[in-house]
Amino acid sequence: MTTTTKKTTAAQDAAIKQVETMVAAGKQTLESAMKSGNDAATKGYEQALGLTKEHVAKQSDAFFKGYDTLTSYNKQNLDAITASGAIVTKGVEDISKTWFGFTQSSVEQATETMQALMGCKTLRDVVELQNGFAKTSFDQLIAESAKLSEMTIKVTNDAIEPIKARMNSGVELMMKPLAA
Repeated sequence: MTTTTKKTTAAQDAAIKQVETMVAAGKQTLESAMKSGNDAATKGYEQALGLTKEHVAKQSDAFFKGYDTLTSYNKQNLDAITASGAIVTKGVEDISKTWFGFTQSSVEQATETMQALMGCKTLRDVVELQNGFAKTSFDQLIAESAKLSEMTIKVTNDAIEPIKARMNSGVELMMKPLAA
């Protein structure tokens, strides 16, 4: 019985050794697989993090570039409106001076005509003087009205020009992304 027991024990020892070897190999394989998996996961995480940082940096640059472009565009719009306002102000000043000059001239002419009317001896002289005054006043009114209309049209066209240029620039800016 001792020989059988020894044979059984040796067979059991061999089986246990074989199992222990397999467990050690399995443990080593598992550790190696886990290390490879961790390394791959770490590498993937680092790549994803790097790509995310790069993408965020590009998007931030694009945002700030767009913001700078928009700010510059709005400043140019404000400059155009200011220039247009300055043109209108100068134009209104010139028109006012012209109108004031015409009014002053008309008042002076009316005063001279009134003084001349006071010196008339006959009704015929009064009628002739009055007709001459009316004709001259009407002709001057038509001439000054045409002059003021031309000035108004010129001021309007000049004042619209900076705004028109900005609108054209805006259309070009909007069309740029479509062309690209």
